Amino acid sequence: MDILKAIDEFLFHCIYEKNLSDKTLKAYKIDLNQFRQFKLCENKEIKQIDKNILKEYLKILYEQNLKEKTIKRKLATLKAMFTYLEFEEYILVSPFRKMKLSIKEPQRLPKTIELKEIKKLFIYVYKLKNQFKNKNTYTYKSILRDIAVLELLFATGVRVAEICDIKTKDFNSNFNELKIIGKGDKQRTIHICNNEVKNALKEYQFFFKEKIKKDNNFFINRFNKKLSEQSVRFMIKKYQNKSKIEKHLTPHMFRHSFATLLLEEGVDIRYIQHMLGHSSISTTQIYTKVSLKHQKKILNTKHPRRNFEVG
Repeated sequence: MDILKAIDEFLFHCIYEKNLSDKTLKAYKIDLNQFRQFKLCENKEIKQIDKNILKEYLKILYEQNLKEKTIKRKLATLKAMFTYLEFEEYILVSPFRKMKLSIKEPQRLPKTIELKEIKKLFIYVYKLKNQFKNKNTYTYKSILRDIAVLELLFATGVRVAEICDIKTKDFNSNFNELKIIGKGDKQRTIHICNNEVKNALKEYQFFFKEKIKKDNNFFINRFNKKLSEQSVRFMIKKYQNKSKIEKHLTPHMFRHSFATLLLEEGVDIRYIQHMLGHSSISTTQIYTKVSLKHQKKILNTKHPRRNFEVG
């Protein structure tokens, strides 16, 4: 069996037996095709791929200055394929069994948006909305959609992919609850408690009701198709520039800010873990380090001991 055939067999398994998401399958295809095009893999049978070839490939990945997280993912994809091939007896033993891999990712603190910057952004978009006298234009309606997206990003901490995948049926009738299908098709429910957030969602739905019914996706673009992740990124970038916020803002920064600000308000980390859809508490604990940084800032600038001297 050559490499191309092995990849096809593995992807068939991933699609029809494991029922993996389109996003995961896309990443697998990219990783596996990159490995197939590696010069030491050309014209080789899958049985000929050994740990020495994998080591050379690992070296190439590092030379491309890829992030450690990306390298780990690419190797994890390969390992999954070779494990499957071993299980199905296409190969005797996976070459990964004879390798000891330890790729440590540098711990990067999540980038957040300061509350004053979020407030500045929201003031701008609501002011822009209130300037419109003609509410029948698509420009006005698109602003309603943008406001609803921004409000939901900050109110729930959902991932940008999750917000784009929301269906109309995922909200309850009064927009009090939102059902999210997250990574690994894991489902969680998030309550929406702020009235301004609910009003933004209701107003958006009112103007887009007929078009949403046809498509079933809650957030749609001008072509009545599902709003893309890239569109959300461009939208945030646009309002960031127009509201004169110097920091580069991304959808994921709203998620980080949601978690960090809740933690600073004393919310139990396990509640935050559930709302973010993290499988492991260790993933959520990165926000405690951000909070400790904030704690240091508070003690440096707010502690009453700084107001008196003795001796």
